[in-house]
Amino acid sequence: MARYKTKLQSRQSKKKSFPIWLILTGAGLILVAVWALLSSNGREAANIEVTGAPAIKVEQDSFDYGTVKLGGSPIRTVVKVTNVGDQTLEITETPYIEVLEGC
Repeated sequence: MARYKTKLQSRQSKKKSFPIWLILTGAGLILVAVWALLSSNGREAANIEVTGAPAIKVEQDSFDYGTVKLGGSPIRTVVKVTNVGDQTLEITETPYIEVLEGC
Protein backbone atom coordinates (compact mmCIF):
# COMPACT_ATOMS: atom_id res chain seq x y z
CA MET A 1 0.00 0.00 0.00
CA ALA A 2 2.91 2.37 0.60
CA ARG A 3 3.96 1.93 -3.02
CA TYR A 4 0.58 3.21 -4.23
CA LYS A 5 0.80 6.31 -2.04
CA THR A 6 4.20 7.35 -3.47
CA LYS A 7 2.89 7.13 -7.04
CA LEU A 8 -0.13 9.19 -6.06
CA GLN A 9 2.03 11.82 -4.38
CA SER A 10 4.36 12.17 -7.38
CA ARG A 11 1.41 12.66 -9.74
CA GLN A 12 -0.10 15.31 -7.53
CA SER A 13 3.15 17.25 -7.32
CA LYS A 14 3.42 17.33 -11.14
CA LYS A 15 -0.08 18.74 -11.49
CA LYS A 16 0.63 21.58 -9.05
CA SER A 17 3.72 22.91 -10.86
CA PHE A 18 3.10 25.64 -13.46
CA PRO A 19 5.08 25.41 -16.72
CA ILE A 20 7.69 28.16 -17.04
CA TRP A 21 7.34 28.28 -20.84
CA LEU A 22 3.74 29.44 -20.43
CA ILE A 23 4.83 32.31 -18.20
CA LEU A 24 7.58 33.36 -20.62
CA THR A 25 5.23 33.20 -23.63
CA GLY A 26 2.65 35.35 -21.85
CA ALA A 27 5.28 37.91 -20.87
CA GLY A 28 6.55 37.99 -24.47
CA LEU A 29 3.07 38.60 -25.84
CA ILE A 30 2.52 41.43 -23.39
CA LEU A 31 5.83 43.04 -24.41
CA VAL A 32 4.94 42.79 -28.10
CA ALA A 33 1.53 44.38 -27.48
CA VAL A 34 3.07 47.27 -25.52
CA TRP A 35 5.68 47.84 -28.22
CA ALA A 36 2.99 47.88 -30.95
CA LEU A 37 0.93 50.45 -29.05
CA LEU A 38 3.89 52.70 -28.38
CA SER A 39 5.24 52.56 -31.94
CA SER A 40 1.88 53.43 -33.53
CA ASN A 41 1.67 56.69 -31.55
CA GLY A 42 4.73 58.07 -33.34
CA ARG A 43 2.86 58.54 -36.61
CA GLU A 44 2.18 62.01 -37.82
CA ALA A 45 -1.52 62.87 -38.01
CA ALA A 46 -2.59 64.92 -41.02
CA ASN A 47 -4.51 68.13 -40.53
CA ILE A 48 -8.04 67.84 -41.90
CA GLU A 49 -8.46 70.39 -44.70
CA VAL A 50 -11.56 68.99 -46.43
CA THR A 51 -14.73 67.86 -44.64
CA GLY A 52 -17.22 65.38 -46.03
CA ALA A 53 -14.89 63.80 -48.62
CA PRO A 54 -11.42 62.31 -49.00
CA ALA A 55 -8.72 64.61 -50.38
CA ILE A 56 -5.17 63.85 -51.49
CA LYS A 57 -2.17 66.03 -50.83
CA VAL A 58 1.27 65.40 -52.32
CA GLU A 59 4.27 66.80 -50.45
CA GLN A 60 6.18 67.76 -53.60
CA ASP A 61 4.56 67.71 -57.04
CA SER A 62 7.68 68.03 -59.22
CA PHE A 63 11.27 66.79 -59.01
CA ASP A 64 14.26 68.19 -60.94
CA TYR A 65 17.07 65.69 -61.45
CA GLY A 66 19.15 67.84 -63.77
CA THR A 67 20.79 66.14 -66.76
CA VAL A 68 20.40 62.36 -66.65
CA LYS A 69 21.99 60.04 -69.23
CA LEU A 70 19.76 57.44 -70.83
CA GLY A 71 20.62 53.96 -69.57
CA GLY A 72 22.48 55.32 -66.53
CA SER A 73 21.84 54.34 -62.96
CA PRO A 74 18.16 54.26 -62.01
CA ILE A 75 16.67 57.14 -60.05
CA ARG A 76 14.49 56.31 -57.09
CA THR A 77 12.09 58.83 -55.61
CA VAL A 78 9.85 58.65 -52.57
CA VAL A 79 6.63 60.61 -52.85
CA LYS A 80 4.73 61.32 -49.64
CA VAL A 81 0.96 61.21 -50.19
CA THR A 82 -1.41 62.22 -47.39
CA ASN A 83 -5.17 62.07 -47.00
CA VAL A 84 -6.26 65.51 -45.76
CA GLY A 85 -9.98 64.70 -45.90
CA ASP A 86 -12.10 63.27 -43.13
CA GLN A 87 -13.19 60.20 -45.15
CA THR A 88 -11.23 57.11 -46.25
CA LEU A 89 -9.03 57.67 -49.31
CA GLU A 90 -8.92 54.74 -51.73
CA ILE A 91 -6.49 54.73 -54.66
CA THR A 92 -8.06 52.40 -57.23
CA GLU A 93 -5.92 53.11 -60.30
CA THR A 94 -2.20 53.31 -60.98
CA PRO A 95 -0.95 56.87 -60.41
CA TYR A 96 -0.19 58.86 -63.55
CA ILE A 97 3.42 60.02 -63.80
CA GLU A 98 4.59 62.31 -66.58
CA VAL A 99 8.25 62.60 -67.58
CA LEU A 100 9.07 65.93 -69.21
CA GLU A 101 12.21 66.54 -71.26
CA GLY A 102 14.04 69.86 -71.33
CA CYS A 103 11.96 71.76 -68.81
